[in-house]
Amino acid sequence: MDPGNQTGVLEFLLLGLSEDPGLQPLLFGLFLTMYLVTLLGNLFIILAVSSDPHLHTPMYFFLCNLSFSDICFSSTIVPKMLMNIQTQNKIITYAGCITQTSLFMVFAYLDNFLLTVMAYDRFVAICHPLHYIIIMNPHLCGLLVLISWLLSVIISCLHSLMLLRLSFCTHTEIPHFFCDFAEVLKYACSDTVSNYIVLFSVTGSLGVLPLAGILFSYFKIISSILKMSSAGGKYKAFSTCGSHLTVVSLFYGTGLGVYVYSAIAPSSPKGAIASVMYTVVTPMSNPFVYSLRNTDLNGALRKFSTGLSSACQESWMLELEKCYDKQSSKHWESKTSNLGFV
Repeated sequence: MDPGNQTGVLEFLLLGLSEDPGLQPLLFGLFLTMYLVTLLGNLFIILAVSSDPHLHTPMYFFLCNLSFSDICFSSTIVPKMLMNIQTQNKIITYAGCITQTSLFMVFAYLDNFLLTVMAYDRFVAICHPLHYIIIMNPHLCGLLVLISWLLSVIISCLHSLMLLRLSFCTHTEIPHFFCDFAEVLKYACSDTVSNYIVLFSVTGSLGVLPLAGILFSYFKIISSILKMSSAGGKYKAFSTCGSHLTVVSLFYGTGLGVYVYSAIAPSSPKGAIASVMYTVVTPMSNPFVYSLRNTDLNGALRKFSTGLSSACQESWMLELEKCYDKQSSKHWESKTSNLGFV
C-alpha cells in the first residue's frame, strides 16, 4: 500500500450501531439506562457484601471482584459510545483506541478467570465441605484474585505491544461501537500474521482451558449432589451453584456466539449489535441473577437498602430541622427588632 496513506498520528471513525439520525436519541437513552443499571446494581452488591459480616466468605469475595470487573468492563466502552452519540462525533484517537482495546481485554480476561475461580470455590464447598475453610483460606483467595489480575494485565499488554508495532491507513472506518481488537487488526496496513497467531492461540487456550475447568468442576459437583440423601441439602447445593452457572452460560454463550458470527460474517453491522450482548447486557444482568437466585445476598441487599434509606431520611430530617431553626431565628430577630429590643 502507498506509504502516503499511512501516518503516525491517526484517528479512527467508530460507525456505531446505526447511522440513522432518528435512532440516535433512542440508542442514547437505552444505553445510558443500561449503563446506570450496571453501575448501581454491581455497586450495590459490593456495598451489601461489605456491610454484612455474614457474607464475608470466599464466594462473596469473588463475587465482589466480579462486580468490580463488570463495572470497569462497561465503563471502558459505554461512556465513549454515549459521548459519540451525544456529540455526533464518531472520532476516536489512535491512543484512545489502543487504550480502550487494552482495558477491554484486561477486564474480559479477568471475568474469564474469576468465573473459573468461582467454579473451583463451589467445587471445594460441595465436594469437600469439611475442608472448605482450610482450603479456601483468605491467603489462597487473595492469591487467586491476584493471579487473575496479573494474567489479565500481562496478556493484554502482550496484545497491545504487538498492536503498537502495526501501521494503519488514514480515514479508517470501523463498523463497531468500540475498538474491538479483532476489528482493529482488519484495518492494519502492515503484516498481521503474528498478531492473529497470538490472538487465536491465547483466545483458544483461554476459551477452552477455563471452560474445561468449569465443566469438570460442575461434573464433580453434580455427582456429589446426586449422592446426597437429603432433599434440602440438594436444593441448597443447587441454589448456591445456580447463579454462577447462569452467569457462566451468559458470558461464554454470548462471547463465543459473537466471535463465531464475526468469523462467518466479518465486518457486518449485525456483529456489532450482537456484541452488545456480552459487552453491555451480561454485566448488567449479573447483579439480577445473583440477587434473585441467592436468598442470603437478597437479604443483605434489602438490609443495606433499608439502612441507606433510613440514613437518607435522617439526613433529610436533620437538614429540615436546621432550616426550620434558621427560619425561627430570623423570625425572632425580626420580631425583637420591631419591638425595639435590638
